[in-house]
Amino acid sequence: MTVSEEKFTRQRLLEVQTLTPTLFTLRTTRDPGFRFTAGQFARLGVRKPSGSIVWRAYSMVSAPHDEFLDFFSIVVPDGEFTSELSRLEPGDELLIDKQAFGFLTLDRFPDGRDLWLLATGTGLAPFLSILQDFEVWQRFERIVLVYSARTGSELAYQQLIRELPEREYLEGLGSKLTYLPVVTRERVTGALSGRITTLIESGELERAADLKLAPEHSRIMLCGNPQMIEDTRALLKTRDLNLALTRRPGQVAVENYW
Repeated sequence: MTVSEEKFTRQRLLEVQTLTPTLFTLRTTRDPGFRFTAGQFARLGVRKPSGSIVWRAYSMVSAPHDEFLDFFSIVVPDGEFTSELSRLEPGDELLIDKQAFGFLTLDRFPDGRDLWLLATGTGLAPFLSILQDFEVWQRFERIVLVYSARTGSELAYQQLIRELPEREYLEGLGSKLTYLPVVTRERVTGALSGRITTLIESGELERAADLKLAPEHSRIMLCGNPQMIEDTRALLKTRDLNLALTRRPGQVAVENYW
């Protein structure tokens, strides 16, 4: 895929952090003209030794007001893009589209009292951006972040999640957040066990949050692997929680990862 020079900027990698053999985070410089809404994504480009450029879409983890850009990535075995990306070091060049994309943003919901953020794997990324933006804390009375990973070691950004409610600019609003980690392949102290759909069906997720999923009050964002999204959407639909569309207000917004 070729993209004209006018459509992207050349940025520098500032930091790479390996979390597990298959997960890593990136921090890059940010072009002063780059604008995005919390929850959106941008296309990143890496230049191969042959000179060709490979592009993939990544949600921003960082807040819209940050001077840098953070991204959360999985290593795809033999993947054309992540194989190149995971080899980059601080100081290396990364190409970033000038335009941000995506509709997993708060403006999908004109109303609502409680916001549920349900993520698997690297689908956590846009929710961290949303939680670092002040709007979500102003708009909703309760915010429930549900983050599912296969193992405890794959639960990323735990320090950031712990520190978020304590940020000075929230002025006491941090108590609105309930964080529910979920681990599916091992037992971890302090984490729920099982798939998100199973936890919804059994009522365990609502009991852990001390909050009901109800069409009148609940607004739900889903991000992660397509099977989780498909299964969760179908389950929520049986409870009259429907996809929010431009032509039809609803309670559910989604973003597929891969």
